[in-house]
Amino acid sequence: MSRPVQLALDFEPRPALEREDFLVTASNADAVAWLDRWPDWPVSALVVYGPPASGKTHLSHVWQAMSGAGRIEAAELGEGAERTLFAQRPALVIESVDRGVDEPALFNLLNIAVELGRHLLLTGEPAPGRWQVCLPDLGSRLNALPAVGLGSPDDALLSALLVKQLADRQLGVTDEVVRYAVSRMERSFEAVRWLAEALDETSLAEKRRITVPLVGRVLEALDVTRS
Repeated sequence: MSRPVQLALDFEPRPALEREDFLVTASNADAVAWLDRWPDWPVSALVVYGPPASGKTHLSHVWQAMSGAGRIEAAELGEGAERTLFAQRPALVIESVDRGVDEPALFNLLNIAVELGRHLLLTGEPAPGRWQVCLPDLGSRLNALPAVGLGSPDDALLSALLVKQLADRQLGVTDEVVRYAVSRMERSFEAVRWLAEALDETSLAEKRRITVPLVGRVLEALDVTRS
């Protein structure tokens, strides 16, 4: 009788986005402090910026839960609908503003937030001074907003992120494995994500737990070791 074949099913991992899941280190402490000050912000809007997978989305979800904010991608913002976005929400997250936005709509939305006493959280990768904005009034307004950056991760943050990424996939690892991986992997948020995905796929396909040798093999195959 033939043996059943175990398939590596492509389940989408469910991220943990609560406040207690976010590790505060020197690289993100300023941004966390700003969010913790809400609703006592001295301004109506805040910009949080940083590289991909740096924690912007996680932080914005934390603030969304705190504030009852709505959420929209900047590319979805359309002129004429600004006031309706605040109809049932006291605040709003606008993600990826640096990738393109209806500039008059965003300018009007910033004005409406001031008028109604509402709050906005804007996210992007570079600092707002490097966003490609053509409308002079909008550029001036964005540059005047407080902006907090999420810095490059230290080893403590990389370790915590790797453990979290694996935990989101229902995978556990020993401290020895984490230390080994972090000491050899590229110091970037993207590398953490790539490594977690590859370890998940490899351990499932080979039906093996995650060990130091397995991590070494995966790192070599991914070519994300430190130079």
